[in-house]
Amino acid sequence: MLDIQNSAKRVQVTKAQATAIATIAGAVFITVFSLVSSKSLWTQRAYQARVIDKKEKARVQLEDNINAVSGLVTSYKNFISNPTNLLGGSPSGTGEKDGDNARLILDALPSKYDFPALTTSLEKLLVDRKFKIDGITGTDDELAQAKAAAGDSKTVEMPFQVSVTGNGTSIQDLLVVLEKSIRPFQATKLTLKGGTADLKLVLDAKTYYQPEKTLNIKQETVK
Repeated sequence: MLDIQNSAKRVQVTKAQATAIATIAGAVFITVFSLVSSKSLWTQRAYQARVIDKKEKARVQLEDNINAVSGLVTSYKNFISNPTNLLGGSPSGTGEKDGDNARLILDALPSKYDFPALTTSLEKLLVDRKFKIDGITGTDDELAQAKAAAGDSKTVEMPFQVSVTGNGTSIQDLLVVLEKSIRPFQATKLTLKGGTADLKLVLDAKTYYQPEKTLNIKQETVK
């Protein structure tokens, strides 16, 4: 009889322990689940906050850009509609000093390393002044410059050499014209040979170009 009672007590104790273990396990599971859920919700909330912040900054920048358009258009129209251009010429004329200011600025600093265009301009300038052209040389580095200039808007040098023959007055006139040109020219070396009536000039110089700025609309991944 005593053994039966003891067995019954052991069964009750075992059931109580099982119930306690199940309760503890359930509580631990709920606690862990709550912690994991809370962390996930907090992470999601922080991510959404970053997304909202980026969108707000983009919205403000877009509004600023839109508001600046009208002022930019007005400034540009005023810039090109002056009765005289930056060189004192006519905006609608066809002379050396004529043309609207926008065209003059583009001529001053082209957006590409176009060496053939440079030699054509120099040749026209020399022919118009009756020079005998002995040579126009330089490096046609357009392909390499196109790769190097991608995304960069810094001014880049374009070295060249001009060799001409003329009289002393025309040589002096040429140097003055280059000095006053809307396109910047910088002489690095000047060599003169011969007499006043038959003077040979070898001019090492450089001009410049400025890569165009591009409008890059990009997408940003928020992490």
